[in-house]
Amino acid sequence: MEPQEIYQELLEIPHIAPGHIVKGVIVKLSPDEVLVDIGTKTEAILHRKELAGPAWEILKNYKEGDEIPVCIIRPESDTGQAVVSILRAKVENDWAYIEELKRTKATFEAEVVDYNKGGLLVKVGSLKGFVPLSQIDPSHYRNHKGGARTKVLSELVGQKIKLKVIEAEREQGRLIFSEKLAMEEWRAERKNRLLRELQEGDICVGTVTGICEFGAFVDLGGIEGLIHLSELSWTKVSHPSEVVKVGDEVEVYVLEVDKERNRVSLSLKRLQPEPWSMVEEKYKVGQFVEGTVTRLTPFGAFVQIEEGIEGLIHISELSFQRISHPKEVVKVGDVLRLQIISLDPVHRRMGLSLKRVAEHERSSEDWRKDYEEISRREYGG
Repeated sequence: MEPQEIYQELLEIPHIAPGHIVKGVIVKLSPDEVLVDIGTKTEAILHRKELAGPAWEILKNYKEGDEIPVCIIRPESDTGQAVVSILRAKVENDWAYIEELKRTKATFEAEVVDYNKGGLLVKVGSLKGFVPLSQIDPSHYRNHKGGARTKVLSELVGQKIKLKVIEAEREQGRLIFSEKLAMEEWRAERKNRLLRELQEGDICVGTVTGICEFGAFVDLGGIEGLIHLSELSWTKVSHPSEVVKVGDEVEVYVLEVDKERNRVSLSLKRLQPEPWSMVEEKYKVGQFVEGTVTRLTPFGAFVQIEEGIEGLIHISELSFQRISHPKEVVKVGDVLRLQIISLDPVHRRMGLSLKRVAEHERSSEDWRKDYEEISRREYGG
């Protein structure tokens, strides 16, 4: 070979140095030897320690002819071949990935592999990082009482969680992540999107996150809406806890979306049949029904016939005798047999009578006695 040709060939050989990451092509792949073409005169050899263990697990996903990144361990061995590492290349690439995530403040996902009293251990490629307790999203504790920290952490093992990099020090091998920051950003983005997309009349599924005197808060997946006390049920509700509890998954109807104030009004009852809409199919004037006295007023007694359907026994329909207050005849909790004397579904009114039931039962008894007396006279019964 001419000197000029030798010189040109040397120029074409890539410059390699310890620690450099280069792309190579797998020329030979066997449990005894792995050869990688990295553009030098001879194929590089894989470090013998990587013919088993984690490196070999990586190689199981490759075949001869595939391109793979490798890290230069020694530019030249005793045999004149470069010695390369797959694991070192992966570690370097993973660190570069982490540093880019930190620079861009991007959110990523990683699997929780373990936990201790201080927080969670997560794996990002070949690297492991730590999520301190203070950086774990508080939502994990929502359905757990005090003292259940260990249970919360153990339940997260094996799950993927959203994270942000808050510390990345390659030399010290220190990686600290925050789930809380990632979830705050995710919820803000989700909230803005939901506010843009939610429309009155939409039906959504959410989780009850809080209860107060005037209603229940429901997380729709990034934004919380309120079910007012009056929208929980068609029946009278004194407190939201009578209908829902924290942690319940509920289907809700979107009543209103106030984009200026970032508020969403929801309803539970609008997805249930309105009891009075079916009254005429179930009840008729003259029909006898059973009901429970729910409250007394100076002008009569209110009686619940079924959930959501309440009627009134006017004071004049309680007794044939003159009374000054319903409490002289009935009390709250009494179960009564009544007759429907008026029905107005449009205005949700049902008139009931107690005295007419007594009159009917007395008439029926008198008729039965008369019939029995006639039978005895005519037939000798």
